[in-house]
Amino acid sequence: MDFDGTITEKDSFLEFIKYAKGETAFYTGFLLNSPILVAFKLKLISNQRAKERILKHFFGKMNSGDFEKLCRKFSKEKLPSLIRPKAAKEIGKLKAAGVEIVIVSASAEDWVKYYCEEIGAKWIASKLQFVNDCFSGKLEGRNCYGAEKTRRIKELYNLSDYQEIYCYGDSRGDLPMLALGTAAFYKPFR
Repeated sequence: MDFDGTITEKDSFLEFIKYAKGETAFYTGFLLNSPILVAFKLKLISNQRAKERILKHFFGKMNSGDFEKLCRKFSKEKLPSLIRPKAAKEIGKLKAAGVEIVIVSASAEDWVKYYCEEIGAKWIASKLQFVNDCFSGKLEGRNCYGAEKTRRIKELYNLSDYQEIYCYGDSRGDLPMLALGTAAFYKPFR
């Protein structure tokens, strides 16, 4: 099940930046990085490169302990207000039926994991790289987006072991993952 836009009403990555830095710094930072964003929209640079540039601008060299505290605080204080009620209801129904739930997200696992722990789900998400206890501004490995979502799912799960696989998503980056499902739901909670 995809996280941003499927389970949440807004992109948690953008909301995390606003929460951490405030709206003025958020908009200023995106204005300063607008050439990167335009290059991404024109498909001149990858999703990963654009994401790393934004991450580095806002969080580069942040201490891992401080970043962890910020993620935990965001997950407790802000994230609950972003969850779609219909998504929460579906997750509750699946949990009650004993279904194993895996949240697959391009967002950083640093805040996604707290939501997953709270609902008793597993997670597959982008990993941030920390060097000498500081955030490098880079992702560790590839951004968990598009085909990378399916690669990671297949790396961790033998899908032939499952009789039914329900997949939920809301964007073109989720289409490869949706193709794995015996049942696929596109924008199901809107």
